[in-house]
Amino acid sequence: MPRKAIYPGTFDPITFGHLDVIERGSKLFDELIVAVAANPHKETFFSAKERVELIEETVKGLGSIKVKSFSGLLVDFAKKENCGLILRGLREMSDFSAEFQQAIVNRKLSPGLETVFVMTNEDHFYISSSVVKKIVSLGGNVSGFVPKPVEKMLKTKIGQ
Repeated sequence: MPRKAIYPGTFDPITFGHLDVIERGSKLFDELIVAVAANPHKETFFSAKERVELIEETVKGLGSIKVKSFSGLLVDFAKKENCGLILRGLREMSDFSAEFQQAIVNRKLSPGLETVFVMTNEDHFYISSSVVKKIVSLGGNVSGFVPKPVEKMLKTKIGQ
């Protein structure tokens, strides 16, 4: 039976840290769904549609990767996709506490749903979407933090 996993996140925007997890996930699983969270209660820089398009452009040629948006509970999306594995990246120890708690809650809501953690490459552990947006808003160069299509779209949105 093919091993399928979901890598969920807001990805606002996708960074090289996210891409590192996606690349490694594509080697660990036969199919990887990058699940873009569309939360109407969370203000994002890019729309869910824009985030999906940016990720699709970024992951071209990486294997069996699908990009889909979802709203609501991740456990419901996982059931809909008939998937029992969640992939999560860890950047630092502070990530672990929140990710561990979320994994336990997900397993309580959906027994059998497992979470697999991978460590982000040390070259990217300091990168976050929030930091990228802050740098761009102040006119800084983010080429070392995000893929080219993302950098271009950020500059277009900010008017640089």
